[in-house]
Amino acid sequence: MLSNIRDHSMVVARVSETVLSKIANHSGCKNIPERELVIAGALLHDIAKTPCLHGNCDHALAGGEICERLDFPAVAEIVREHVRLSHFAGKRYKKGFFEAKEIIYYSDKRVVHDQIVSLVERLDYILERYGNNDPIRHRIIRENFSQCQDLEVWLCRAAGCSSSELLKDINILSYSSEQ
Repeated sequence: MLSNIRDHSMVVARVSETVLSKIANHSGCKNIPERELVIAGALLHDIAKTPCLHGNCDHALAGGEICERLDFPAVAEIVREHVRLSHFAGKRYKKGFFEAKEIIYYSDKRVVHDQIVSLVERLDYILERYGNNDPIRHRIIRENFSQCQDLEVWLCRAAGCSSSELLKDINILSYSSEQ
């Protein structure tokens, strides 16, 4: 894994951990994903990004396959769905139930390289980087981000804060230096 992708994954892990913590602390909900699964999924979400950089594979699917081969099926599902969720579960979100893959999907959309940004900033980056000036591709990307904006609303309700407050107090430190 290239160092910039590793750095990105570290920040996504910190964002994911913060979102998880805010949901748990606000709602007192016992039905939240395990912290270890969230961190593992966030750290590994781009496991296949480096070999797929030249466009010869879908890094989410390839990463999921790597995790499956290593017998980590729960992490494989997270990795496969970090770009696009296969199912948006609004009824479940309304009840404050979120899976690890949804937290990581959202968290990844809040990080450009190793910087936390708004969903609008991330959308602009994705359109420029991966949109290829293709109107169909732009539409698909925008639809995906619209879904992510809806998820953000539900996450913020569960956390009892606004989107700007959700990550306000985040402390970005390297996991390797802490553990």
